[in-house]
Amino acid sequence: MGERRVVVTGLGAVTPVGNDVKAMWESLVNGRSGIDIATQVNVDQFPAKVAAEVKDFEPEKYIDRKDIRRMDLFTQYAVAAAKMAVEDANLVIDDSNATRVGVWIGSGIGGMKTWEEQHIRLLEKGPRRVSPFFVPMMIPDMAAGQVSIILGAKGINSCTVTACASGASSIGDAFKAVQRGDVDYIIAGGTEAPISDMSFAGFCSAKALSTNPDPKTASRPFDKNRDGFVMGEGAGIIVMETLESALERGAKIYGEVVGYGATGDAYHVTAPAVDGEGAARAMEMALKDAGVSPDEVGYINAHGTSTDMNDKYETTAIKTVFGDHAYKLAVSSTKSMIGHLLGAAGGVESVISLKTIEEGIIPPTINYETPDEECDLDYVPNEARKQDVDVVVSNSLGFGGHNVSLVFKKYNG
Repeated sequence: MGERRVVVTGLGAVTPVGNDVKAMWESLVNGRSGIDIATQVNVDQFPAKVAAEVKDFEPEKYIDRKDIRRMDLFTQYAVAAAKMAVEDANLVIDDSNATRVGVWIGSGIGGMKTWEEQHIRLLEKGPRRVSPFFVPMMIPDMAAGQVSIILGAKGINSCTVTACASGASSIGDAFKAVQRGDVDYIIAGGTEAPISDMSFAGFCSAKALSTNPDPKTASRPFDKNRDGFVMGEGAGIIVMETLESALERGAKIYGEVVGYGATGDAYHVTAPAVDGEGAARAMEMALKDAGVSPDEVGYINAHGTSTDMNDKYETTAIKTVFGDHAYKLAVSSTKSMIGHLLGAAGGVESVISLKTIEEGIIPPTINYETPDEECDLDYVPNEARKQDVDVVVSNSLGFGGHNVSLVFKKYNG
């Protein structure tokens, strides 16, 4: 059997700019930011003051109340986004297909808040008071596990943990599972709920977070005055299936997944390889896998974290791969509005990439005010752009030297 064509038929998202895909997309194309003063930590204790928090999330719309108490927030976000995506795909999971439906949802950190709460309880009240649900609430794979249980999906059930590339890695790995025939449908993406004292302390100590106290301007990818990323939270989930199945079901097709590239820097635990060497290889690998030439790509949804080295080296990597075409590409970072969702970033940005193809609108990089001579591409500054896009590359890069590129293509029969 040859490789099967894989298409996306469902989208779901919980984000700092909207708790469903429609609300998120409307915010992004209008350049609205979800970043504000952090409320989940005591900002007086930290040099970083802002975060991109999910607002007005109602888990009881998606999860039984008794189960909510047994799930960390990162799992709740994943269940909500997965249910939205499956409903959007009009996919019924029953005895006829359950063993052919997989789940592959990544998380970089997992239940950090649960870990903190239970550790405090251990220190203050002793080991007997630690919750019996501590471990299944904390471990990063439990988002995939709970989605599988709740939706009855009995195919491959997995979680790829590659730091800030986890969501993209999971979608790429899930894409290959459908392509080679392991399953016919798969629910995939990333989820994260990392905004806690421990996470803030760690990233502040690493000097990775922006210390700009102004929520409106703190996240400014590719701008010369960028000073670090803004931590975010949420989930982005897509439903992928074979083209044959989608056509048979009469499903709406958002786009085709055609390429996946993954490489390692073998360089440093937090810093990207010089000149984005590993990121460049990931993009080249993804384009080769897709059978797409560089000049066919119209838009890159960049990793674009608003950190000095990432933005500089990602720009260099794009120029390495695309040559002169790099200056004809649209490149934007939606992290300027939603912050950096860590392990969920690749999931949410895959949803955004597919909406870009569907709507013919490229979201902007807001807060782009001062050009950086080392970041000299077209970053779609400050305002969305109407433009038909046939091929999108989405980049995700993570601590540990993980580089992932995904290629999405307009479905044309």
